[in-house]
Amino acid sequence: MRNPSPPSARRRIRLLLPLLSAAMLGGCNMVVLDPAGDVARQQGNLVIASTALMLVIILPVMALTGLFAWRYRAANKEARYDPDWDHSTSLELVIWAAPLLIIICLGALTWVGTHLLDPYRPLARTAPGKPVAADVRPLEVQVVALDWKWLFIYPELGIATVNEMAAPAGRPVRFRISASSVMNSFYIPALAGQIYAMPGMETPLNAVFDKTGDFSGFSANYSGAGFSSMRFRARSLGPGAFDAWVAEARRGGGTLDRAAYLKLERPSEQEPVRRFAKVEAGLFDAVTNLCVEPGKMCMHDMMAIDARGGLGKAGLYNVRELAYDKFAGRGSGPFANRNFVGAMCAAPMTPMLRAPIRPGNLAPLAGAGLPLPNRSTPPAPNFASEIRPRPLS
Repeated sequence: MRNPSPPSARRRIRLLLPLLSAAMLGGCNMVVLDPAGDVARQQGNLVIASTALMLVIILPVMALTGLFAWRYRAANKEARYDPDWDHSTSLELVIWAAPLLIIICLGALTWVGTHLLDPYRPLARTAPGKPVAADVRPLEVQVVALDWKWLFIYPELGIATVNEMAAPAGRPVRFRISASSVMNSFYIPALAGQIYAMPGMETPLNAVFDKTGDFSGFSANYSGAGFSSMRFRARSLGPGAFDAWVAEARRGGGTLDRAAYLKLERPSEQEPVRRFAKVEAGLFDAVTNLCVEPGKMCMHDMMAIDARGGLGKAGLYNVRELAYDKFAGRGSGPFANRNFVGAMCAAPMTPMLRAPIRPGNLAPLAGAGLPLPNRSTPPAPNFASEIRPRPLS
């Protein structure tokens, strides 16, 4: 039988355990609390402030728990014993007032942060003390979550990339985010908080890089077999480096039209970085309206028809063969012979988010891009009055 380790060995092991724990924690990535974007930095400050407020209660409770256990231990004969004690007004005030104040402070922080860091809200600044100039237009990046890769379209530049996103440092970025089949969550920890990417819907995100570097982006919502490799590189570049990146994409890429997108949309894993020198106009709006396939009715057309009461009996047989199902992949599997509604009319392809893109108000708590009180708002566009018949092909 082996002898147990001597006390000196056990003592050395106890001393090494904290050092080993510190070494392991040293490999952790603190990007959430040390990001490269103003929005993410403000969100990190909220985490720190909330934690500090909660510690105001937690630390005294932990300290008093140890103090009471020591003071009123069985061996301490000098401790006061008062079996008939049942109430103390002063103690009740402390017990209830302190948590109430903490809850009020946390509620105020949450309310302020919810409005000022609303992802729909255009940015008012790029860094503390650096407001966005009135003539600065955000860089629009259209994001599509595919199975299992990310597609980035730059309509202003006419290029697109797969599993690589780049933006110039210091310039606001306005993301328009959607998905091809299942829900994902778009997340660049160094830039801003996560936001969902959903098929048939568009969600915005406004953010800005305030320092250069290469960072990691990924999906934070499980979406199937290839989820673990659904990652991309987010690059923050200086103005000259960003121009060079755009020029490289225009030199080495092909054309992303609807046919190329339908091939790209097929499920695949661990896709390398790909770049497209040209992008078909309106591709992202077709993806969001679920009508990339030729002859398929777009959602905005269908909504315009519904607004006028439907097609009546003429719509009963307006179906075409569907060549895609999210459970089997486009054009494969037992679900490939379903039908979809064929296109019969053409309403204007209007982006789902029509709010003007302009810098936000520096005044605190001005709301999430909402109009000020007593201001009239323009009427919503009437798509139903703009329907134009389109012959069946």
